[in-house]
Amino acid sequence: MRHILGALALVTAALCTTPAPAQQYPSRTVTIVAGYAPGSSSDLLARTLGEALQAKWGQPVVVENRPGSGSNIAAHYVARSAPDGYTLMVVTDATLTSNVFLYNAVPFDPVKDFAPIIKAADNVIVLAVNPKVPAKSVSEFISHAKANPGKVTYGSSGTGSPHHLAGELLSQLTGVQMSHVPYKGGGPAVNDLVGGHISAAFLSLSAARPLHDTGKIRILGSVEKSRYAEMPDVPVIAETVPGFEMTSWMGLVAPAGTPPAIVSQLNETITAVLKSPDVIKKLGTLGLAVSSGSPQELADTIKTGLDVRGKLVKAAGIKPE
Repeated sequence: MRHILGALALVTAALCTTPAPAQQYPSRTVTIVAGYAPGSSSDLLARTLGEALQAKWGQPVVVENRPGSGSNIAAHYVARSAPDGYTLMVVTDATLTSNVFLYNAVPFDPVKDFAPIIKAADNVIVLAVNPKVPAKSVSEFISHAKANPGKVTYGSSGTGSPHHLAGELLSQLTGVQMSHVPYKGGGPAVNDLVGGHISAAFLSLSAARPLHDTGKIRILGSVEKSRYAEMPDVPVIAETVPGFEMTSWMGLVAPAGTPPAIVSQLNETITAVLKSPDVIKKLGTLGLAVSSGSPQELADTIKTGLDVRGKLVKAAGIKPE
């Protein structure tokens, strides 16, 4: 009996002195990994969130860039990190829904290896043309492309990127024949569009808007489901082509196995950060429309994206590298 009572006392003491993970988190530096180089949209989102979280927590938050292999290197690193809430990652739709179809050997499972936290923002993508192209609307662009089959070229930030898939989807839904010109990033595509080396391009709004405002390129429409609040005069392509939508999003994940209490705390804290007018305005200038939602909603977005992107990549005849 003495041994039993002693054991019970030890258990009781342990329960009373061990705080719940969510209560003590975070107690040290939190790292947010970005799979692309500094200055990229995901990097800028990571830094914006990092600054706000550091102010809220009173703990250091650092951003670590691990670019390469379309963000696969970073995702593999995070998937193998300790599931304690101290290593997070800003992921994109490309990372968790497209890459499994674009690379022969992806070193992670987009569903099993991560704990979804929140969908943080939509990366607005637009269809833009060189000013010499005789089209001032999506319908006029489609008519121009149909009148010149195979002669209209469009650039993207790379094969299999949402920018490329937007062009493939437009071709599938309208029957236009365009020639795709892939670039290693949005910057080179923008340069060639301004220079008139390509007719059109699907670009992130953050790169296209300054050039549109100065007349160097012309934005015809966006690929989103609804008009972007920061540019309400720009129509969505779906207004001309029913069923067209190619949403590009960014979210935060942690390694699979991260305690649900920590995931819930992160979701609540980041949701509050994303509601800040300063954060909304800052991300808006970057062409990022603030989003939110539960961890389960992000999990559902990933699963749906895998189905949609898989079918689109197959229909476009894109072969994995």
